[in-house]
Amino acid sequence: MQNKISTLGYNIGVFGTALILIWIGLFKFTPTEAALIKPLVENHFTMNWLYSLLSLQAVSNLIGFSEIVIGALLFGTLYWPQLGKIAGISSTVIFITTLSFLITTPGVWKLVDGFPVTDFFLVKDIPYLAVSLMVWGNYSKAKVDTEL
Repeated sequence: MQNKISTLGYNIGVFGTALILIWIGLFKFTPTEAALIKPLVENHFTMNWLYSLLSLQAVSNLIGFSEIVIGALLFGTLYWPQLGKIAGISSTVIFITTLSFLITTPGVWKLVDGFPVTDFFLVKDIPYLAVSLMVWGNYSKAKVDTEL
């Protein structure tokens, strides 16, 4: 029974993470989201160069396309576990990058009534990072199990 509950929880986590990536990825194709992510991207040491090559919307579209593809790969791992390595590693990179915006973006942290707060939409990526690592680890475990 416990294994079935764990499997159900894992599947819901993967599905939810894939859904969020695809949904947010699609939103990146709007001018509103392209403008909203600009401060995050332009202040990030691994991404700021993108604006020297591409327009505001093109950068957002590229990021959105990546999120959609990786979300689809994550969803695919529910049926084809062999996609787990690329899906897990790729989504891990996405969520580490978005969490690093908490450090690289000026003004993200604020004091409200003396209490430190941030843009909580970034903090939500902690459990998504956990799911990504589980997908990656699940692939590695499945591979070891099939080799035995």
